[in-house]
Amino acid sequence: MKSLFQAALAILFLTCALQASAQQDRGAWQPDSHTASSITGPIAISENRLSINFLGFTIVPLRALKPEEVAAVFDADVNTAGPGTLYHLNVAAEQRFLHKNTLCGSEATQWMATYAYGKTLRVAFFSSSEPPQFTFDAISNSTTLCGTYTYTR
Repeated sequence: MKSLFQAALAILFLTCALQASAQQDRGAWQPDSHTASSITGPIAISENRLSINFLGFTIVPLRALKPEEVAAVFDADVNTAGPGTLYHLNVAAEQRFLHKNTLCGSEATQWMATYAYGKTLRVAFFSSSEPPQFTFDAISNSTTLCGTYTYTR
């Protein structure tokens, strides 16, 4: 009985941690990098939707990213980086945004990682059917990282 209670408590804790990290990235964001300004423009993230250029895409929050994973993908300080969130989504390769740009070139966009701190949001998009690996080596040698974007409130 005690182990069942501990397992339930662990699941509750993980669920709350994922919800807390995901909620930090919710809301409307304005582009704050050249990449964001030239490709997506403003974005909005809700519980199950990503809006880019007035187009909505279903997103599924999968798990919280650890600070060391955030540091690997967003070049953040591992000692001060907070949690991020990994989402699954599907943006067709043919989908065009600002200036006829795509998110991942000729590949479909399958994954989105976010990291919100203060009034800043960092977003990374990935292609590939497999979830990205968030280590420094994997990210530096990644052929599926499509780009990173910076937004502000």
